[in-house]
Amino acid sequence: MNRPTSTASLLLVGTLTACSFTPVYKAPPASAPPAQAYKEDGDWKVAEPMDAMARGAWWTIYGDPKLDELEAKVGDANQNIKAAFARLQQARAETRIQRAGLFPTLTVGSTAERARTSVNSPRFLPGSPPTLGNFDLEADLSYEIDLWGRVRNTVSAAKATEQASAADLATLDLSLHAELATDYFNLRGQDAQQLLLDRTVEDYTKSLDLTQHLFDGGGAALADVEQAKGQLEIARTQAAETHLQRAQSEHAIAVLIGESPTTFHVDANPLALDTSPPVIDPGLPSVLLERRPDVAGAERRVAAANFNVGVARAAYFPQFSLAAAIGYDSVHSANWISAPSRLWSVGPSGVLTVFDAGRHRAESAQAHAAFDEQVADYRNTVLTAYQEVEDNLAALRQLQQESTSQSAAVTATGNALQQAQYRYKAGLVTYLEVATNETTNLQAQLSNVNIEMRRMDASVLLVKALGGGWQSAPLTAAGH
Repeated sequence: MNRPTSTASLLLVGTLTACSFTPVYKAPPASAPPAQAYKEDGDWKVAEPMDAMARGAWWTIYGDPKLDELEAKVGDANQNIKAAFARLQQARAETRIQRAGLFPTLTVGSTAERARTSVNSPRFLPGSPPTLGNFDLEADLSYEIDLWGRVRNTVSAAKATEQASAADLATLDLSLHAELATDYFNLRGQDAQQLLLDRTVEDYTKSLDLTQHLFDGGGAALADVEQAKGQLEIARTQAAETHLQRAQSEHAIAVLIGESPTTFHVDANPLALDTSPPVIDPGLPSVLLERRPDVAGAERRVAAANFNVGVARAAYFPQFSLAAAIGYDSVHSANWISAPSRLWSVGPSGVLTVFDAGRHRAESAQAHAAFDEQVADYRNTVLTAYQEVEDNLAALRQLQQESTSQSAAVTATGNALQQAQYRYKAGLVTYLEVATNETTNLQAQLSNVNIEMRRMDASVLLVKALGGGWQSAPLTAAGH
């Protein structure tokens, strides 16, 4: 073959191997808000550059050493994290499996056997010995010529799926750290409620003793005594229920950090009522899609589905392969590895499916439908992301207002209770008025603690909704 012909052949092969039937991929357009700020961001805080946002160990913004200690244990011992990491390892292995299709496969095999043919067999040749040997040593090479991009698109789809698995791991990691933070702040809030209820039980016990003494001296009615007893038992019931909730929160934390709930314990640390969540800048709506790993994972699944469309389209065209073999074959071991026993073969082959009862058409339709499904899932994930940010921005703003008004309610009900106690001791009112004011003041204080718990929870959920400290840089686009 002369040089011009050889060059033309190489150019032709290069052109064919560069062919691909995958649609040109672009990330699906999402319903991102055109505004430069979130609707619920409002004017309740001054916006700051996004670089001020905590990255990596985002929970350190709360300045709680015990929370930092617990969060550090999540990644090392949590079984869900281990399972997600194992799934990522499977996806990485699948990428390597598919990438192997880009290269030739070389196998070496050898047989050494001796067999006797029946002399009564119609295949037996008279005069030939019935017993023969077969000694074979052969190396076989096979290679699919990827003219239509089937193999390359399969590799790209596997790579995109691997990246989606990495994003899933990051999403789970973020969710578990956020769940631990909310459980921890709930536990501290329950400690504050427990402290309040235990103090209330002591106060109600003293009130019951006082009422009993007044009744014994003829200064109070029996109904007052029964009212004081009922109020005390209700408070004890609430205290027991809070103790149960606290135990369950502690157990949940134990599971998250991979420890046995039987032996795990967190010392009581009541949430102070003057605790305020840290100021968190939500950044611009346009950058949210770059910060959330679940959004990135959904987008990578769209890319994988797009590559699978190319794989399905390639099935309509012939599949070409190159096969070669070299080795030795003989009926006698004495001259097995010798020049006359050599064998070799080389040549291309092609296969085109002429009729398959609509299989390829159905597979192509399936690939397109899978792509549409992933696009819809991606857009839904984006909408959910914006919803979660808006929800928690609204919660933080409204709960801040509730905290202010509820603190005023605690003060007012406390003053009313004090006045009722003075009047009762002076014999001006019945115990019913005292009991009513005590119940009102207790509920106001419990609500105040609950609002502070919800503020901390909303703060954690906002960090989670913003993507925590996750960065999209490790997920380089497949096939680019």
